[in-house]
Amino acid sequence: MAPAPSHCHATNGNNGAIAAADTPVKTQHCARLLDADEFRRQGRLVVDLIADYYAGMGEYPVHPTVSPGFLRHRLPAEPPSRREPDAFAAAMQDVRDLILPGLTHWQSPRHFAHFPASSSTAGALGEALAAGINVVPFTWAASPAATELEMVVVDWLGKALHLPERLLFAGGGGGSILGTTCEAILCALVAARDRKLAAIGEGRIGDLVVYCSDQTHFAFCKAARIAGIRREHCREIPTYRDDAFALSPAALRAAMRRDADAGLVPLFVCATVGTTQTTAVDPVGELCAAAAPHGAWVHVDAAYAGSAMVCPELRGAVAGGVEAVDSFSMNAHKWLLANNDCCVMWVRTPSALVAALGTDQEYILKDAAAETAAADGGEGVVDYKDWGITLTRRFRALKLWLVLRCYGVEGLREHVRSHVGMAAAFEGMVRADARFEVVTPRRFALVCFRLRSPNKKTANELNRRLLEEVNAASSGPYMSSANVGGVYMLRCAVGSTLTEERHVREAWKVVQDRATSILSKMEIIM
Repeated sequence: MAPAPSHCHATNGNNGAIAAADTPVKTQHCARLLDADEFRRQGRLVVDLIADYYAGMGEYPVHPTVSPGFLRHRLPAEPPSRREPDAFAAAMQDVRDLILPGLTHWQSPRHFAHFPASSSTAGALGEALAAGINVVPFTWAASPAATELEMVVVDWLGKALHLPERLLFAGGGGGSILGTTCEAILCALVAARDRKLAAIGEGRIGDLVVYCSDQTHFAFCKAARIAGIRREHCREIPTYRDDAFALSPAALRAAMRRDADAGLVPLFVCATVGTTQTTAVDPVGELCAAAAPHGAWVHVDAAYAGSAMVCPELRGAVAGGVEAVDSFSMNAHKWLLANNDCCVMWVRTPSALVAALGTDQEYILKDAAAETAAADGGEGVVDYKDWGITLTRRFRALKLWLVLRCYGVEGLREHVRSHVGMAAAFEGMVRADARFEVVTPRRFALVCFRLRSPNKKTANELNRRLLEEVNAASSGPYMSSANVGGVYMLRCAVGSTLTEERHVREAWKVVQDRATSILSKMEIIM
């Protein structure tokens, strides 16, 4: 027998009295919002749509030819006031007809413009599983299994990447899973700031200085501003082509010495392993040595190339000196099949994070039993709300755990190696055509190249035109550009889960054909 309708109740904030609302709540309607049979039926619609999307990915241009407002003008200005008949199926049809054609298809095998947002069956279904379970693991007590799975998974991944044990829970450090590298950098920066100010006095926050290269992601200087560092105290040290655009330890040492001599306080160094524009790798060990005399925190942003550390043959280009860093972050959603979003950050001294970001005022969040067990010599409790900016956090560990279980470390290595191999093949094609040059050394799966110009003064404009024509090709590749040291270059980043060797060959054929057309027109004009 169905229960009788209940009534909404409200508490009077002044006297605590309970008053019955006039409108009854239809509990049968509420129950249908998570009806198991309805969930199965609608879930099949979603799974079928996604499967069809991947199967038909080749039918979409990678980048849509749409104008601003194209979708807003096709959808109603007001939300539905009542449930539409078979609303979910109708919405799925709108996804097919209106939304998918207006997307940039990051999973396309012809998407070479950006570092990948890698996808996998395990990653996607892990996202769905976490969304369905829908817990909020801000403390251990709020979801004990979620917290402990996260602790296990970050150590698993750290071992797969051969990170120093001191960064893992097993070695006294620890890690957490965040949304993005932007969050990771900010968390590390705030921890470093508070640790330093505890030693020199909070009044000296205006004297703190942070350091990076001119190739460091803009997220770093943005985080520094959020953390209260003065704009003029974010030192972006120039890099040069002769050094493969890596941050020079000598230049860092000199900059820190000048600041210290001027009465300023060197605080933080952000080293990058795999810069966005060219995948430059900063010499982490030497940068740590330069920072050590000042007690500066060293963070490694390995958002893209950190994934390559699963491969022993690539580890040397990435991991040198990592044992001396204070924190390290990488995006498993970029190259390790974990689907957006999944940034993992490890710290050598978790207490520094907790001191800066922890809260202890919320009595409702405490768990007396867990605190008593820890006080009696049991395992310490990790409350992840104290390791990051947000209180509400997602159960990302479930997805990463599924990826590691379903593919294993060796499967991840094969995935990375396949892309590195295809990028090496593309690099070989570029070098075999005398009209082109490879601008920076290829370390991973990014090739930076350009068309040689008869006129050096117009070389950048020539390559801008080439990129425009390549990206305008019907069913062709989608690439991007970088401008480093005044040199404009095209970027071909191999990384989609669906990319095969034939897509790389086809992409190069489009580049060659467009270059031939452009150069022929130049000869006619000349």
